[in-house]
Amino acid sequence: MTSTRPALSNLALQQVPYSAAWLDALIPMWRASFEAGVGVTDPHPLQEQRQFFLDAVLPQYEVQLALSAGQLVGFIAASAESVNQLYVRVDCQRLGVGSLLLDWAKAQSAGSLWLYTFQQNAVARAFYERHGFEVLEEGFEPTWGLKDLKYGWRRSTGPAAQACP
Repeated sequence: MTSTRPALSNLALQQVPYSAAWLDALIPMWRASFEAGVGVTDPHPLQEQRQFFLDAVLPQYEVQLALSAGQLVGFIAASAESVNQLYVRVDCQRLGVGSLLLDWAKAQSAGSLWLYTFQQNAVARAFYERHGFEVLEEGFEPTWGLKDLKYGWRRSTGPAAQACP
């Protein structure tokens, strides 16, 4: 059986600011990644998710896209304090896309970030923990009826952050 997963060496990533030209690709990619990660089927029409993105995400967060070979492979919506959305196309996960986007959010942050992820999304939890995030609190997200976790990250300023001579 052959895989349709792109080879890491073939995934030349480009990070660009959000442009409305990508909206029609972003919404279904976001939906597919969410459903795969959380293990639920989103009952809302794609048009509702599109409107949510336009009304609630874009006005409050800076959105960056990850592109490869002219295709959208991920996006992040973040402020200087938090990551609101971070999704990677399902067949491009574990290829550095999320790391590229999260590194951008860390660099433009005020030195710390917080975010929420669903407790049952083991892949996202492992990803954030590999990137230095720690669980701050457990909670419950009423819209989805699922347990969630608030994660936090703080830029290291101690000796461990310095390069070895």
